[in-house]
Amino acid sequence: MITINENYLKLQDSYLFSTIAKKVAEFTKNNPDKKIIKLGIGDVTRPIIPAVCDAMHKAIDEMSDIKTFRGYGPEQGYDFLREKIVEFDYKKRGIDISIDEIFVSDGAKCDTGNIGEIFGIDNIIAITDPVYPVYLDTNIMAGRTGTYDKEKDQYEGVVYIPATCENGFVPELPTKKVDMIYLCFPNNPTGTVLTKDQLAKWVEYAKENKSIILFDSAYEAFITEQDVPHSIYEIEGAKEVAIEFRSFSKTAGFTGVRCAYTVVPKELKAYTEKGEEVSLNKLWNRRQCTKFNGVPYITQRAAEAVYTELGQEQIKENINYYLENAKIILEGLKEAGYEVFGGKNAPYIWLKVPKGYTSWEFFDYLLEKANVVGTPGVGFGPSGEGYFRLTAFGSRENTIEAIERIKGITV
Repeated sequence: MITINENYLKLQDSYLFSTIAKKVAEFTKNNPDKKIIKLGIGDVTRPIIPAVCDAMHKAIDEMSDIKTFRGYGPEQGYDFLREKIVEFDYKKRGIDISIDEIFVSDGAKCDTGNIGEIFGIDNIIAITDPVYPVYLDTNIMAGRTGTYDKEKDQYEGVVYIPATCENGFVPELPTKKVDMIYLCFPNNPTGTVLTKDQLAKWVEYAKENKSIILFDSAYEAFITEQDVPHSIYEIEGAKEVAIEFRSFSKTAGFTGVRCAYTVVPKELKAYTEKGEEVSLNKLWNRRQCTKFNGVPYITQRAAEAVYTELGQEQIKENINYYLENAKIILEGLKEAGYEVFGGKNAPYIWLKVPKGYTSWEFFDYLLEKANVVGTPGVGFGPSGEGYFRLTAFGSRENTIEAIERIKGITV
């Protein structure tokens, strides 16, 4: 008989955002006259910038001409885009990354999930808590965790590292040896950051323990403060222990276009059970060549346009727009008496829910009384209980209206 991958049965019944969607759909059905403002899922709302659209149109024209038509492209990405990534995202920050360490893909979400394929099942994973669900769920699917403990709201075999207001949202180094460390900074969902010195401690830990850091820097373009690293490779020695994931989704509004990239340095090594060194760059390249046909030419030309002078000006306008939304949410919630975090270097605002409410109860209350949708913190892990996430990716008008509504209700 055909059998299944029973690790999937360890997953909780419903993914966080699908649960939210069901609740909102039910409320909408029962209250068709209500205008719901969604500040929950982190999808962008500003249109693709003109520089990118122009590049896509030009690429489409090329595809209609037999002389410039392109079929399959390189699985690692076209050189014209990889060269721009190296120049603008790394060399300008004094970081030495070579073109063959860049792997263009269709999304950081895909890459952070797929990267686990090149690592052994017996590796011990560590995740900050709260955390973006994909890091944990894909390891559950792979069989790298034990069963779910409902009482603790945790999976056996996973090292959870709390990042809450009690420790300033600075996760502490594990007290036991771990092998795969997931870090996301600026952080989703809390919107908080680490300084270079704080991140350097993680790099040192990984070097001492021969661990790998899986560093998601999808929100680096939103950093406004000094001493906050845009890349983990700003830390000395990080190329020996870290893989970095980046995306054009939030930076350039590519959530519906799909383009990202992963950096796997050639210095990066892992080991066989016998202790023999293996190049992770070669393993990831082999995986991509086998299971990925590359990002479309049109999409990569669009991403290349992000790095033009005009493209940089235009995406900066969009980023500043979202940061201004974040400021409006942050200051408005403070005026309403909420304890809030994030919002300065990221498009996410993390707030403490009022006493007497769980995260989901506050979700229901906010939907019912203010018709505003956010994300319950507990959906990101046990340490997220008692917190709530709002995003700055709405329109200016909706953002202002949502905060006025929240300020107008009493909890």
